[in-house]
Amino acid sequence: MSPDFPPALLLRAARVHEVYGPGATSFAAIMAARSGGDILWISAAWQSGALHPPGLRGFLDPARLLLARTQSQTDSLAVAEEALRDGGPAFVVLEITRPLDLREGRRLQLAAKAGGATGLCLIPEGMGSNAAESRWHAAPVLDQGGGDSTLMRWEVTKNKSGTIGAWHVRWDEQARHLHVVSPAGERPGPAGLPG
Repeated sequence: MSPDFPPALLLRAARVHEVYGPGATSFAAIMAARSGGDILWISAAWQSGALHPPGLRGFLDPARLLLARTQSQTDSLAVAEEALRDGGPAFVVLEITRPLDLREGRRLQLAAKAGGATGLCLIPEGMGSNAAESRWHAAPVLDQGGGDSTLMRWEVTKNKSGTIGAWHVRWDEQARHLHVVSPAGERPGPAGLPG
């Protein structure tokens, strides 16, 4: 990915973050693509709708992606913790189905710090962990003019080491680059800034 990825949209390295909303999988794919290394994507085997790696070709090379299907969230957390601590994959995505308690979230943060890998939990709305470095909401936006289905709204609702705000972004599949797009009459960035 391009080195000029907007700084406000960077996930802090060696930490674990969260994302929720209808655009969470796209958010995860874009952030994973930015990592530049191998990606481990962990989900419970009992969940319907398994990830299809060739479907992510517009974001990243599917050959960089390793899928892990576990029997329970406890197993998923164990796999994520080991992968983050090892640092082998540069980016670890963990689909969770129940809220993480503070101990589980803290263990993931310590593992990410030790291994230097970045983690991202895909969470159902309202199931965030107090230990998360940042929490994002990602959703598609109807593009009134271009007819492009890649326009999204990303909002950081929790950030332990930075600002919060909302941005409209568009993924350029050809260049594998993220563009910040101002809605008509608005500026990107935190709400309330003059246009």
